[in-house]
Amino acid sequence: DESNALVLPSSKSKKNKSSLPPISKKKPLTKKQKKELQKVLERKEKKAQRAEILAKLAEVQLPESELKLLYTTSKLGTGEKLYQAKRSADEVKNEDSGPKISSVSGANRKRKWEEDDDDEEEQKAEESSDVDTSSDEDEDEQEDEVSNTTDISECKETSSVCQETKHEVKVEQDGEKEKKISDQEKVQKKPSEPAIFIPVDRSPEVQEARLKLPVLAEEQVIMEAVRENPSIVICGETGSGKTTQVPQFLYEAGYASGGRMIGITEPRRVAAVSMSHRVAKEMNLPTQVVSYQIRYEGNVTSDTKIKFMTDGVLLKEIQKDFLLQKYSAIIIDEAHERSVYTDILIGLLSRIVPLRNKKGMPMKLLIMSATLRVEDFTENQRLFRTPPPVIKVDARQFPVTIHFNKRTPLEDYTGEAFHKTCKIHRMLPPGGILVFLTGQAEVHSLCRRLRKAFPFRKGDTLKMRKPKPQSQLFKKYILSTSSLPRIDLDNYSALPVDEGDEDREAGIGDEEDGDSDLDLGDDPADAEEKADASIPLYVLPLYSLLAPEQQAKVFRPPPPGTRLCVIATNVAETSLTIPGIKYVVDCGRVKKRFYDKVTGVSSFKVTWTSQASANQRAGRAGRTEPGHCYRLYSSAVFGDFALFSEAEITRRPVEDLVLQMKDLNIEKVVNFPFPTPPSTEVLVAAEQLLVSLGALEEPPCTGRLKDMQRAKLSCPITPLGRAMASFPVAPRYAKMLALGKQQDCLPYVIAVVAAMTVREIFEDLDRPARSEDESSKLNQRRARLTQMRRLWAGQGASLLLGDLMIMLGAVGACEFAGCTPRFCENSGLRYKAMVEIRKLRGQLTNAVNAVCPEVGVFVDPKMTPPTEHQVVCLRQIVLAGLGDHLARRAQGEDLVDPKWKNAYKTPLMDEPVFIHPNSALFKTLPEFVVYQEVMETSKMYMRGVSAVEAEWVPQFLPQYCHFSSPLESPSPWFCSSTGTVRCHRSSTFFRVGWQLPAVEMEYPEGLERYKLFAKFLLEGQVLKHSSHLLSNPSIMLKTWAKLQPRTEAFLGVLVSKKVDCRDALHSVWKTEEKFLLTAYCQWLPESVHQEVAKSWPPL
Repeated sequence: DESNALVLPSSKSKKNKSSLPPISKKKPLTKKQKKELQKVLERKEKKAQRAEILAKLAEVQLPESELKLLYTTSKLGTGEKLYQAKRSADEVKNEDSGPKISSVSGANRKRKWEEDDDDEEEQKAEESSDVDTSSDEDEDEQEDEVSNTTDISECKETSSVCQETKHEVKVEQDGEKEKKISDQEKVQKKPSEPAIFIPVDRSPEVQEARLKLPVLAEEQVIMEAVRENPSIVICGETGSGKTTQVPQFLYEAGYASGGRMIGITEPRRVAAVSMSHRVAKEMNLPTQVVSYQIRYEGNVTSDTKIKFMTDGVLLKEIQKDFLLQKYSAIIIDEAHERSVYTDILIGLLSRIVPLRNKKGMPMKLLIMSATLRVEDFTENQRLFRTPPPVIKVDARQFPVTIHFNKRTPLEDYTGEAFHKTCKIHRMLPPGGILVFLTGQAEVHSLCRRLRKAFPFRKGDTLKMRKPKPQSQLFKKYILSTSSLPRIDLDNYSALPVDEGDEDREAGIGDEEDGDSDLDLGDDPADAEEKADASIPLYVLPLYSLLAPEQQAKVFRPPPPGTRLCVIATNVAETSLTIPGIKYVVDCGRVKKRFYDKVTGVSSFKVTWTSQASANQRAGRAGRTEPGHCYRLYSSAVFGDFALFSEAEITRRPVEDLVLQMKDLNIEKVVNFPFPTPPSTEVLVAAEQLLVSLGALEEPPCTGRLKDMQRAKLSCPITPLGRAMASFPVAPRYAKMLALGKQQDCLPYVIAVVAAMTVREIFEDLDRPARSEDESSKLNQRRARLTQMRRLWAGQGASLLLGDLMIMLGAVGACEFAGCTPRFCENSGLRYKAMVEIRKLRGQLTNAVNAVCPEVGVFVDPKMTPPTEHQVVCLRQIVLAGLGDHLARRAQGEDLVDPKWKNAYKTPLMDEPVFIHPNSALFKTLPEFVVYQEVMETSKMYMRGVSAVEAEWVPQFLPQYCHFSSPLESPSPWFCSSTGTVRCHRSSTFFRVGWQLPAVEMEYPEGLERYKLFAKFLLEGQVLKHSSHLLSNPSIMLKTWAKLQPRTEAFLGVLVSKKVDCRDALHSVWKTEEKFLLTAYCQWLPESVHQEVAKSWPPL
């Protein structure tokens, strides 16, 4: 039967074939065999077509990058978690090997392929259901299989199908058994819980906008990771939506039910408030449910489920409730900013989370950040013993083209930023411009220059001009002769002569439609920079001290026909996302506050930013469409930048943190798991300061050296320290509040401390003026502020309180006037600062009342100025708080050098420091002053200066003074009011050895004090009694006193009970009535012994 060439003889016949001669007779096929053969034929046809099908499939198949984003729902709740799979896939990629199939069924399938591949079509169908788990490499394997099958000898295919099906059934049963066993094991390990879902009623517009956020694609990954791990790190660029969406994921997953809350911490107040409003609006929930709490205000209620707060607020809550039992999840946002409180919180929470899990009240910790040196968190064994998983969320980022400058301007980078912005505005298509500068003054000066170059008047609704072709840009403009142009007298240039060349080149002089300002001749000084009103620029400043309503303007669309241009400090780098930005101009610098670790001098320095920050700034241009970033420095300079900004904790004093941590009973702060630990010398300095303020107990001065050094870094907190820790201000100011009760000074101390804590209460009126009109206004305001300062500083005694008296006067006057913006503007005060002082006063008043309820202090809006006595008391309180900030006017030996003229010397610095010309004490120059801080500008200037008297120093700062032995004249005496032995002692100050006047104080402890007390006791100065003494009491002080038994007996009894003052004597007599009687009787004639014994003790 030649047509049936495919029919193969059985294996037996094959063997016979070799031995026997061929048989020509053939048996007819049975029906069963025919059916089987039919099936085999069909299979072969399918196999032939498979190569074509695969080729066609490959054409329409998704690329691998998109396949990875898909995830089969059939795998939900089984097998590996998605975030683990993602991670392991990355690891595998690093090893350059294909992904492994881990499921049981997959293993069986492979086994089956090896034995036979008759049933490949069914498997192909199975494969297609798992498209996402199989990668391209699996497909390669399948294709190899296909090619192999065509070569396989046909004999294999006739092997009985029954056998094959039996085998298949068996394998499947095995698989099911294995599955069942593994499922049972799982069940035993952890009982499954039903998934919780809290429905949220969002508006369709919000839902549509949410779906565009990159973080939403990762919701399942994030929530699986949260469920499986106590702590996770989410790394997503700014604009990925993590701050607004992750709290919503947690809310929907039921983390806010059961009376618990979700807490989110932000490093900035602005972010906490705006985010809470945003999330409330998105979730369509009232602000009672999604609330915020910042330092002075908040709208938290008993119904709050999601709470946004600043990190300081959460730290205070940890002090009250260490386990944070109200919260089921804490999200630490913007962790890349590495603010001090963020670092402390992460350290504390890394301990709180395991504690909560141990107690069976699990809590989740999510650390979120934009650009994160993740190693600080994941590889820090002291922080997390098992490293938390890191989930990367890709940002909604369009490509940003980066342009480096050929040259790097070292001085005039603001001028360079101005030229670059002008060029962008003239030549490039529409799109917002964001310029990064370092400080408020630079922001204002650039705003002024740009507004002058491209004036925008309200009411202008010009269409955005098309960028001109390059050829036209350099053509001379033509004045229209038909009508005279509008003359704007306010538009003139204040630029130096050589600064306009580049702008002329870029076409600042171009005019169009006759709507332009008059060209005032060719003189370069006149026509340096002509304003171009045809292309208005809507220029807005943005920095942290800007009033909130001014900050909000940035987020509104610019007026029609104008281009938005935002001049910002690094506040716009991560915290706020400004819509519509297409061009970024980055000066590459940042202004940071630096503290000298030894002297504590703070100075603001402009330094290069880090590469991470520079990339963060560039990313701002690609939020809505592809953008451009113009860097005002060369690529070589960029290569020298640090990779990441250093953590704030490494460049500031930490005494406030050490005190807070001691209050949390963390005695050994050195062992605390900081993400980046501060240096040991900074911690030692902090402990020393706190010991000298009395907040910590003094370490022992005797013992082994090792023990003493260890004790230095683990001093326990004192009751005064606990009271100080409850005030939300720096420890020095907290000490002032703790001492403030005397002479009814507390309201004044609170006002002064509030003003010292809130920085920059006066407006900066030294800025350059925009026009002559503004210049005269500024001069008037300066004169008025000087007059007000004189008025607030007062005369005589109050003048000596110095700058603090001005602050007190300003706060009092502002409160009296009702703290209105108008009053602040007229008086040269910053309204925002005054409002903050008002809130801080309220907060401090509550804190003081909580610590010491009997004081009953309140915020008095009509506070009267302090009396002379109160001013003296305030000066002494300030000295006690700022004792380590004492400065003395330069003495004779220093004055030889002219640089020491009118200068002051401080204990820690060799350089001279000066009183600022704006200070109330600039003309008086007292001998001793205390200062709030030293700021380094052109010179080292002391801020917040107050005069103190030399004789107060040893009285109020004994811890900083070295005392001499008691002076012989005047000789020691007994003080009847205190009942102690007093004397005069001279002293020197600290390590600088300034000679201080002799002051009256208690006689130092020792045997000499007992002798003096015995002498005064026998003389009858301590108690009134018989004066028939056998010897003169002054014998007690003689060198030969030991020769007389009565002196030794009397002294020995006093020393045995440690009686060296009147109070000690009285307390001993309460328990032992006959104390001292026999020793005293030795000094009396026997005739009076009985009489004395009857009236003993002589109280």
